Amino acid sequence: MATAWTVRAISRAMLPVLLVLTLVEVGSGLVLGRFEAQLLRFPSLLALIPVTIGSAGNLGSILAARLSTALHLGTLSFDPTDDRLGGNAIATVALALTLFPAVGVGAWGLTALTGGTRLSPATVVTIAVASGLVLAVLAVVVTVTVTYIAYRLELDPDDVVIPVVTNVCDVLGVVVLVGTAQVVL
Repeated sequence: MATAWTVRAISRAMLPVLLVLTLVEVGSGLVLGRFEAQLLRFPSLLALIPVTIGSAGNLGSILAARLSTALHLGTLSFDPTDDRLGGNAIATVALALTLFPAVGVGAWGLTALTGGTRLSPATVVTIAVASGLVLAVLAVVVTVTVTYIAYRLELDPDDVVIPVVTNVCDVLGVVVLVGTAQVVL
């Protein structure tokens, strides 16, 4: 791992990553713009967007921090049979399964209070849980992949993985939520 904590070393490692991630976030905005009419027709979906993408990024960030710590301690291998890797992945998915029903209920309740709901609570919760489960699995895949790449490139995963995971999960969150809504509706 690179141990130089200089402004130059950090800038050299992070500037290309941040430039690519800026383009990724523009893609997220373009996806949102493409589905604007559907989102405005169903305000509950609109209320789900920030919470869904934030929660997906948080799940990935939690996993990234745990993997980074294990990597620094030398207790992580990228072997698919590694209990630490598998246990953290399962914990991430389990956390999503407990979190996203509350997200769905909250989004429906918020839009019901403002008089904007056009979907049943069951529909909103179904969309939230289904998209949350898919996002949790994708967050695990993205986080493990980016952590492994950072390890192989001898980059400090503490510097690289969380920004990449949160930005990629933003885009995936929008795509998965809209895709799930189209399947359910």
